[in-house]
Amino acid sequence: MRALEGITVLEFANYVSGPYAGMMLSDLGAEVIKIESPDGGDPFRGWGAADYSATFGSVNRNKKSVVLDLKSKDGLAAARQLAETADVLIENYRAGTMERLGLGYETLRASNSRLIYTSITGFGGTGPYAERAGYDTVGQAMSGLLSVLTDVQQPQPMGISLSDHLTGMMAAYGILGALMAREKSGCGQRVETSLLAASIAFLGENAARFFETGKVPSRETRARSAQVYAFTDEAGHGFVVHLSSPTKFWRGLTEAAGHPEWQDDPRFKTKRDRQENYKVLHGFLAEIFCKGEREHWLTLLRAHDVPSAPINTLDEVFADPQVQHLGLIKKIPHPKVGHVSLVSGGVTLSETPTEIRTTAPDLGQHTEEILSRLRNPS
Repeated sequence: MRALEGITVLEFANYVSGPYAGMMLSDLGAEVIKIESPDGGDPFRGWGAADYSATFGSVNRNKKSVVLDLKSKDGLAAARQLAETADVLIENYRAGTMERLGLGYETLRASNSRLIYTSITGFGGTGPYAERAGYDTVGQAMSGLLSVLTDVQQPQPMGISLSDHLTGMMAAYGILGALMAREKSGCGQRVETSLLAASIAFLGENAARFFETGKVPSRETRARSAQVYAFTDEAGHGFVVHLSSPTKFWRGLTEAAGHPEWQDDPRFKTKRDRQENYKVLHGFLAEIFCKGEREHWLTLLRAHDVPSAPINTLDEVFADPQVQHLGLIKKIPHPKVGHVSLVSGGVTLSETPTEIRTTAPDLGQHTEEILSRLRNPS
């Protein structure tokens, strides 16, 4: 048995945020029917090889692809008919697009009161920015998320679509809550999130600190308060130390660095002292740790129970014995390329496990299967 077995999801979504939400539900066992346009479908399909786009595949496994022309009478009629029996609908078009197509929440709710209708936008469905185009880095920047991830004086974009993925997770969270509420009320509801709202919600810790102090946080703010440090060894390999609050970690760090006398140094004696003199301490440690190999220092740090780790690149991540032990890489058969490797979901359920059943579908692969249900309802 799967947690969401028997739940049908219609996905009118492209790129990352909506498809990621749909994928999370599909891993839990929902049947996710991805509605795609006849002119190439989800643009992410073009971000890779012809036989298999890894980019598209990363957020579209376990789904069924149905091609519908929503600009045609027949295509719209089929979409509406599918929505009449669906449990969940996910869309991430610009605000107002689904309403203009005749597929808005109020319209579809009239024929399916149990439908959970999920809208993902850039900035919200209403307001002064509602009609703006919203993409991942725009969401990171507008929300303040990017300001605590980069040096704002020399800004660099991030190497991951963080706001997109956060928003997809937030949408899935809302959908699961709405499904539970429906168990009690029998009624569906509208679920809304946006790149802006989801990213700001993710900044709750930083925001709370700002509300309390009035000081605008930077990338360094949390590093200083949580006593987080990053270093490179003699070969330029990076590693991190995270002291947090327990005093034993600070003591262990001084022992590993060969300077136990720092424990009594008035600049570093208390956590507050270390926070105030963060740059001084970081400088001392950096000068020590750049003389030697990373693994030497990490071995010493672990021997003193100091939370520390290498800054792994992805090749190092997937060669790591703990990652392999957890089974976080899944090889899934693919009809054209033999098999593809995917990262499994980040959660395990003992009684209703998540599962990667299939790779991402070809465009329109399931059109006949799904539309035949409309012609021959069971």
